[in-house]
Amino acid sequence: MSNILLKRNLLRDTWTILGLPFDVVDLSRSVTLIEEAIEQNTHCFLSTPNLNFAIAAQSDTAFFNSVVDSDLSVADGMPLVWVAKLLGVPIKERVAGSTLFDELSCRSRNKKIRVYFFGGQQGVAERAHKQLNETSVGMLSCGFCDPGFVSIEQMSGRDILHAINTAKPDFIVVALGAKKGQAWIQKNRKYLKAPVISHLGAVINFIAGDIQRAPECWQRFGLEWLWRIKQEPSLWKRYFYDGLMFIKMLLIYIFPLAIYDRLLKRSVCYKQPCVISPSQKADGVVFLNGSFKASTLESVKQVFSSILSEEKGRVTIDCFKLSYIDAAFIATLMLFQARLAKQGRELILTKVPKRISTLLVLNNVRQRFKVKR
Repeated sequence: MSNILLKRNLLRDTWTILGLPFDVVDLSRSVTLIEEAIEQNTHCFLSTPNLNFAIAAQSDTAFFNSVVDSDLSVADGMPLVWVAKLLGVPIKERVAGSTLFDELSCRSRNKKIRVYFFGGQQGVAERAHKQLNETSVGMLSCGFCDPGFVSIEQMSGRDILHAINTAKPDFIVVALGAKKGQAWIQKNRKYLKAPVISHLGAVINFIAGDIQRAPECWQRFGLEWLWRIKQEPSLWKRYFYDGLMFIKMLLIYIFPLAIYDRLLKRSVCYKQPCVISPSQKADGVVFLNGSFKASTLESVKQVFSSILSEEKGRVTIDCFKLSYIDAAFIATLMLFQARLAKQGRELILTKVPKRISTLLVLNNVRQRFKVKR
């Protein structure tokens, strides 16, 4: 990945919810970003985390990394929007992957978006291929592949990747199950020439007509899961487990964070000006002083972007005088760490005050960083 792309990703407006970074975009903006990526032939790995994503990412580092490594991450779940509202995160609208795909499909354009379907149950990809070409005014299916129930390694062969690239898609829709799909994208994205790639598991079934989407009112009130169970009874176990885990996260992280964060915002620590100072020595140390929040992140992103351009050595952030951080700063820090990792570099946080450590814990990201005293 080029330095330009590394820096561009870092400059995104992202916030942390349930330990994952999300872009502050609505449906309209998401559609525009996808269209721009296709028009400019710029790689865009789109992730659409829902509650199940957030829960699964707690215990699966590779799955978590696939979201952090994405170029666009949208909140595909009403529980995420509700949590955002409770925590003061400016994500006000659910951007469902299915709705995003529908919007792109329904927009008439001179040059249709070329779509390639990869995955799904036997025969589903082919049906989606035919149905899209019969009904869409803005998309054209240029191919499909059902690799079957094989390993990621087996479905990543040169012949498969060559077939996909030969079809010249603009948008690859992957449907292999969330974890497997994200892992397949991570493994193969650098070999695929399509500008946009995303795991949109349910989309292929919706297009094929195997499953019907929930009515809009069900979606609006966060009841799409109930509709899905009605059509696919086997999903009840997943949704039951997710519901229990969500309640646990509400009690352990979300409610305590909402209270603690409100208290800090009334204190002196919140009002302190932020100062970020790279060391004058060539030791890769960055000093943070004061309160770091969304409204003051421009200087932080500029310094981080400059560090990425240098491409040398590990980076140590001295947090001794750090008084406050919000979910926007945390998301930026996660993206920065991910970009450093792409360069084979390490990020270390040192001298972290108890207040900051508590915020990291309650945002469910403390385990994502290497912290030294």
